[in-house]
Amino acid sequence: MTKLFWNWLKLSPVVFATALFATNSAFAGEVQKDLNQDATSVAQLSQNSSGNNMGQVTSVSQFSDVQPTDWAFQALQSLVERYGCIAGYPNGTYRGNRALTRYEFAAGLNACLDRVNELIATATADLVTKEDLATLQRLQEEFSAELATLRGRVDALEARTAELEANQFSTTTKLVGEAIFNVGGAFGDEKANGTGDDVDDNITFSNRVRLSLNSSFTGTDQLQTRLQSGNLTNFGTAAGTNMARLGYDNDTDNEVQIDKLNYAFNLSDAIRVKVDANNGEYYENINNFNPDFASSGRGALSRYGRFSPIYRQGSGGAGLTVTFNPKGSLSASVGYLAGGRTNDASSPLAGEGLFDGNYSALAQIAFQPSESFNVGLTYVRTYQNSQGGVNLFESTGSAFASQPFGAVATSSNNYGAQVNFRASSKLAIGGWVGYTTAEAEAGPDADADIWYWMANLALRDFGKEGNLLGIFFGQPPKVTSNDIGAREDDGTSYHLEALYRYQLTDNIAVTPGVLVIFNPEHNDNNDTVYVGTLRTTFTF
Repeated sequence: MTKLFWNWLKLSPVVFATALFATNSAFAGEVQKDLNQDATSVAQLSQNSSGNNMGQVTSVSQFSDVQPTDWAFQALQSLVERYGCIAGYPNGTYRGNRALTRYEFAAGLNACLDRVNELIATATADLVTKEDLATLQRLQEEFSAELATLRGRVDALEARTAELEANQFSTTTKLVGEAIFNVGGAFGDEKANGTGDDVDDNITFSNRVRLSLNSSFTGTDQLQTRLQSGNLTNFGTAAGTNMARLGYDNDTDNEVQIDKLNYAFNLSDAIRVKVDANNGEYYENINNFNPDFASSGRGALSRYGRFSPIYRQGSGGAGLTVTFNPKGSLSASVGYLAGGRTNDASSPLAGEGLFDGNYSALAQIAFQPSESFNVGLTYVRTYQNSQGGVNLFESTGSAFASQPFGAVATSSNNYGAQVNFRASSKLAIGGWVGYTTAEAEAGPDADADIWYWMANLALRDFGKEGNLLGIFFGQPPKVTSNDIGAREDDGTSYHLEALYRYQLTDNIAVTPGVLVIFNPEHNDNNDTVYVGTLRTTFTF
């Protein structure tokens, strides 16, 4: 008999023992019922292999769940210590009683066949019998289909991976998209602007699309370049008050614009930095304490309902935001944005630029002892002039609140407290209160005080996993006192909103809702304004 034949004979105990232990079960008949109920595919096998990362052992004593009294102890000991063909799990267990499928058996057999060939090549195997060689041949024949399938699937996966790598858009950039279809309209009697005109109550169908290119060069940083287009109208025009605005309105006549450009990175493990080159917004840079409703595509329907207006100070500009200890229970953030909604930070003209025009300087302390309870205290100092635009609350309150002294240079000190409390995994309660002191920087010497507040309720998984029921009630920004008496709000508006987000699929959400503004523009003589909308959001 040839030397090659005897080398094969020497190695057959490896295969024989593999037939016993690769199944991880004492009796195949007991396992068959489970195998019929839950067959494992090759794809799943590949995933499990990468997830468990079994490590090779040199002694059976390294298995914490294998005892000398076990019926297969000696056979397992021989297989491990003589042939090195059995591996364990990272936690030091063997899990000998776990059932597995024929595909898993084929994978184990294939591994031991490779070991057999290795030992034959080095001629280090001990002598074995002809019966063991027959067992080897029988096992190869019985599992030939599974072995062929396994090798074929692996080859196919390698080919697909190579094709994806050859045709991918970028090794550093991912595309994230969102499209909104909206059907809605404003309703009521007269507009709230004092003209006596009726509310424009035509039903509209409009859209907004955002494509975000998110690039990472280190794994912890992100360069965002976002494109946006849309024709979603401002219902404030139809109703005569910006209190009726939607949180996702955007009308570019469907022309594509670059509306976001920023770069975020970790200066250290405890410091996160974000640099905004265009359209910077504090509510995207730091915790705004309204996680269920902050998103324009999946959160509140109204502009005021998304988060506290204090985070809209300085919106649209360029600047820097730094957060210290962002993952800790107590964190602090500071920020500076310049240029205003027109982003005049790029202009060298007087009254514009990075330090001579519109700006906002923010400081926030965030107390986050757990995921269920978050509190934030925020201060923002702002200056706005006619070049960058004067709009203290970015069209979330009355016209007087946005421009308490008219379209003249105005400075303000803004104070806010925000809270979010999760009573359970299904129920969250949140809200905010804010106070602003404004001062005219041009024209007559004048000061004004402005107040606002909001409370909201979120019921998660309402009716179905992923769904969300939201209810909001509050008072939009109101001028409670003003040295210019004609620009003081005499009445009080109330904001009532309800929505139900139905998660149709993982990527499609349909959100019907209604917004009611009582005494719009803080004028008790104005008629109630209603906004009804059906928002459908596609994410990809």
